[in-house]
Amino acid sequence: MPDETGEPLYSLAHLTLINATAPELIYIAARAGYDAVSPRFIQMNVPGEFRESPMDKAMVAATKTALQTTGLKVLDVELARITEDCDPRSFEPACELGGELGASRMIMSAWTPTRDDRNFIVDCYAETCEIAAPYGLSVDLEFPSFSRLRTLDEALDIVRAADQPNGGILVDTLYMHLSRVDLAELLHIPGDLLNFLHISDALPGIADTREGMIQLARDARLYPGEGCIDFAGIIERMPPVDYSVELPNQSRVTELGFEEHARRCLQHAKRTFGDVRSQRRTHPIPTQESMTDGQRAY
Repeated sequence: MPDETGEPLYSLAHLTLINATAPELIYIAARAGYDAVSPRFIQMNVPGEFRESPMDKAMVAATKTALQTTGLKVLDVELARITEDCDPRSFEPACELGGELGASRMIMSAWTPTRDDRNFIVDCYAETCEIAAPYGLSVDLEFPSFSRLRTLDEALDIVRAADQPNGGILVDTLYMHLSRVDLAELLHIPGDLLNFLHISDALPGIADTREGMIQLARDARLYPGEGCIDFAGIIERMPPVDYSVELPNQSRVTELGFEEHARRCLQHAKRTFGDVRSQRRTHPIPTQESMTDGQRAY
């Protein structure tokens, strides 16, 4: 949640610079002006991902040194995946390290191949929440548009069914766009389930294949303000939250280098968001159903 001044934290998500190790990510984020980092402590073994184990003893020591040296915070850790052979107990080392480093969130997503396994997903999610709770972590369920859970409603269904006090939903602005989530849907989500926001932009056209969406999400996201996403509308309908900039774009990294790409992500975000803040606590934002005919005219 935003700090004592009410200002949101800006965190650098590991996928933005997936080639970097956690210590490298921290030093780059500090030089680029971020408040926090969102490191990946559970490897996914995707192309381009760092090869060194983030849980290696020497790597953990280097990560702690980097945090102490820079003074940066850890916002969240990732990525706990629900797969066919998911064992939530395997996530505990990452939960423990995240808690030790002061993180407050863990990201989770579902990648099972069938559409008839809702109870299995609910059970895996609920058990992960129970494992993460002693370490002070919420478990924020994401809905990548090419995963098992593809919409905000599907994620909400799982979180409600699991009924865990540390449950949550991670809204990613790109996946809102790709899944055609209407802004009004955010107002139907209890505010205490929305803990932070993943930030990136995209052009208006939506890829019509799974492969196209994956390529965009993992390698071609845009800086805020370069595309069509209504960040002001999203932020106003969210409770006050922190921002994690997840913006992988290999051509930009190749052109600019790690640090300058990270810096431009942050600069564009702050410039685009400006003074936009949540409106949920001050007054409700009118929906089509609640507006009078006169209001609709405007």
